[in-house]
Amino acid sequence: MSTATHPRTRTPVQVAAAVVAVVFLLVGVLGFIPGVTTHYDQLSFAGHDSMAMLLGLFMVSVLHNIVHLLFGIAGLASARTPRAARLFLVGGGAVYLVLWLYGLLIDRGSDANFVPVNNADNWLHLVLGVGMIALGLLTARAGRTGPGPHAARGPGLG
Repeated sequence: MSTATHPRTRTPVQVAAAVVAVVFLLVGVLGFIPGVTTHYDQLSFAGHDSMAMLLGLFMVSVLHNIVHLLFGIAGLASARTPRAARLFLVGGGAVYLVLWLYGLLIDRGSDANFVPVNNADNWLHLVLGVGMIALGLLTARAGRTGPGPHAARGPGLG
């Protein structure tokens, strides 16, 4: 039977990576919308002096929004294969855990706070890091525990 007649199905890890990627794209776009981003007139390119706040809670800058957009694009590209999707989720989650630690350790009033981050961002980065790693590991495992490609053929037919 030709595989061309069957639509390609996405594995759970690919779906998870795509959903996370779309959320990052949405957040990146929302960071540029006045009203959704409060103090939009104080949005700077980078640094702790950007007082713009996504949803009135998370500090953002032009650089911060661009990083979200690039992360979303990378996630959509990664969602094309199960292996890349898992790497995006687990590797991206690790990056967010490092960013969480970075946000805890830096002086938020210094030039080291170039992204910029605040307390709300730090907690969000922790949740994103743990959540993305969990999604990457659990959905990749779920994709491997299902029936293999020859399961429907029956005994002796494959």
